[in-house]
Amino acid sequence: MDTASTPSPSPSTPVTPAARSPRELALGVLMPGFNGATPPDWLLRAAAEGLGSVMLVAQNAPDLPTTRTLTDAIHAAGPVLITVDEEGGDVSRLQAASGSALPGAGGLGAADDVQLTERAGAALGALVAAAGIDVDLAPVLDVASEPTNPVIGVRAFGPDPALVGRHGVAFLAGLQAGGVAGCAKHFPGHGATTTDSHLALPVLDTTEQVITDRDLPPFLAAAQAGLDAVMTAHLHIPALGPRPASLEPAVTALARQLPGGQDRVIITDALDMHAVSDGSAAGIGSACVRALQAGADLLCLGTTGGRDDVAVFEAAVAAIVGALARGELAAADLERSIARVGALRERIAGYRAAAPALEVAQAETAVADVGALAARAAVTVARGDVRLAGGAPVLVDLRRRYNQATGRVAPGFANALAERAPGAEVILAGAADARPLAELLDGLGERPVLALTREPLADVREQEDLDLLLARRGDAVVIHGGTADGAPEADRLVLAHGVGRANADAALRLVLAD
Repeated sequence: MDTASTPSPSPSTPVTPAARSPRELALGVLMPGFNGATPPDWLLRAAAEGLGSVMLVAQNAPDLPTTRTLTDAIHAAGPVLITVDEEGGDVSRLQAASGSALPGAGGLGAADDVQLTERAGAALGALVAAAGIDVDLAPVLDVASEPTNPVIGVRAFGPDPALVGRHGVAFLAGLQAGGVAGCAKHFPGHGATTTDSHLALPVLDTTEQVITDRDLPPFLAAAQAGLDAVMTAHLHIPALGPRPASLEPAVTALARQLPGGQDRVIITDALDMHAVSDGSAAGIGSACVRALQAGADLLCLGTTGGRDDVAVFEAAVAAIVGALARGELAAADLERSIARVGALRERIAGYRAAAPALEVAQAETAVADVGALAARAAVTVARGDVRLAGGAPVLVDLRRRYNQATGRVAPGFANALAERAPGAEVILAGAADARPLAELLDGLGERPVLALTREPLADVREQEDLDLLLARRGDAVVIHGGTADGAPEADRLVLAHGVGRANADAALRLVLAD
């Protein structure tokens, strides 16, 4: 499977195998997370000792000024690459409380304006840079070929490889122009799976030719355009090897075959995900060793909720140091990975120097402006007259399944509805303490009803709830936040392509009467 159009160069940064101790080698390839909005002492010590990277999640970033104070402290301790999973749309860490001001990849693909996508990427890049973060773990270059996919969906630009490729390249260029590096994910393609890799290992039983024709073209296009990093997926493709892709040497070799692949940083998806470990400290440590044996450069240790960060981090360090001592890992390989990370750090410095330096407030305004424009281009009426009248509406959120990437709730819709329709109410039909839906609907009287859906074709409970709601309230307007090819049958239907704040504002603009 030859994906490279030109030979990949050898690493440009010299490798000095004896330069670091085993612990320093281990630190240099790790990307831990941590609890809280202030850096713990163990993290600052690790940064001073040569920690390669750190990943921020929503709990680390309650607001952008606080986040900037946090990142400044980490950078002061050592030259650590700070990353964040900020895709826009349904996956936002920096705007988690309010909902993302960008519509996300699904919305950008639906609008299909590559200049607008590049502007969105640039605005998001400037926001990430203003927060003091170096690498955005985006864009998603998965081809959304499976409507029932529980974890990708509208996180992808769409179901067509060419569309995903051109928008991925545009978004990447925007991120770099905004001052940060981009990381394409989830190599070699997660769009056709039907299992959530946070919970179990998806198996993609397809041919090598299908992977080549359908899933790899967006990654090839991004590599040819100067892709900074790539994240490997936690899924098993038997045609490519016996192990999960993130732990499979053949998949890493495939990523290295892409143009520039020998110098490109390869990052694993979170190694606490149940697709590759049991989530324990020992299990994550074992996964770290296997990922390094497969050829990864940076090991994402995952989220931090409800666990001992220090125990997980030290278990990862100990596992790598032990593998080095036993000869299961080569110091020269880890030195080479650390050199790739260092070269990326220098590349980011160039992006930052060339980008306009925006204060946090300026960056927030810029991303909101382009996000509103993009969302209005993306969100459309698919069927019927969707204008509501008759007082403050009730939004019935019918979505039941969720994943760790997107989260359970949709703050963007709740916040947008509260602003646009004072007195409106949001009901979570799938909440553990919710009353039976029929009882809830009977209590609404004649109030206008909105229904929010995500994947009724894949989730029987969601479809049953929607059927019941439409049987009781045939005048309800359905706002579908999932992929267009997974939209339900409804007489009044809006395609929102996500549930971020920008998507919500654009959808409610179509629905609520002036």
